[in-house]
Amino acid sequence: MAAESKPARNVEEIIHAKSASDGDGVRLLRVFGGDNLARFDPFLMLDEFGSFEVSDYIGGFPSHPHRGFETVTYMLEGKMEHRDHMGNVGLLQPGDVQWMKAGAGVIHSEMPKQEQGRMRGFQLWVNLPAAEKMTPATYDDIAAENIPLYSLPGMQIKAIAGSLGINNQVLNGAVAGRSSEPGYLDIQIGDDPQELIGDVPDGHTALIYVYEGGVTLGRQTRVMARQMVRLSRIGTVQLTAEANSRLLLITGKPIGEPIVHYGPFVMNTRDEILQAIADYNAGRLTG
Repeated sequence: MAAESKPARNVEEIIHAKSASDGDGVRLLRVFGGDNLARFDPFLMLDEFGSFEVSDYIGGFPSHPHRGFETVTYMLEGKMEHRDHMGNVGLLQPGDVQWMKAGAGVIHSEMPKQEQGRMRGFQLWVNLPAAEKMTPATYDDIAAENIPLYSLPGMQIKAIAGSLGINNQVLNGAVAGRSSEPGYLDIQIGDDPQELIGDVPDGHTALIYVYEGGVTLGRQTRVMARQMVRLSRIGTVQLTAEANSRLLLITGKPIGEPIVHYGPFVMNTRDEILQAIADYNAGRLTG
């Protein structure tokens, strides 16, 4: 069935990003996270960080652990350095993406490499199925020039991950082969409003986060900057974007397993969380 002949997905909820602080006092917007995470499956959290004020970001994210999921950091502006226990050192610059699988355990830091100017970007947490939670950690730096950029009428789309159809054109992202089949597009609208139809596999979660401008879904549902909409899991993504809007389209195949989380650890049972804490305290988290 062609995308344009499928029904549009319904709006399940609209979420307002909330001011928060993480790391060493980094001010950010928490788009979603916390409790009742099954409705976002396979995603766990999305943060937007961005400020011209050095004091809002200079503390960065000093050394801290993770286990059981992936972190995806996408920089729009500024420079951030990653260091981890595996000896990896990477400098994230505007347009770059860092895709890290914590797996059984990683200890890393993310620290600003600037003392003036704007720092802006996103961090997305992607869950791992039980079969992959205790696999070795991996780390990938993806330079901006290696992320496909598609020019469609009235819009430009940066394809970070997955393979999704937008307005009858298939967009293949830089990252593929993950078990949860994540799709991650950064969509920038030009000087005129544009209609967008996204062909997302039925059954997959679909999230739209507007970070500039606004979009309308259906006849009356308007979603503005700093708002995210969670759609139903059947049909196409259909919206009208206002001129000069910017939005993220994030999709993925639900894992369908229990989610138990405690801070930087996301596992399937409470006992596994207690083991992660014990392993970290004993210096065994990373093997």
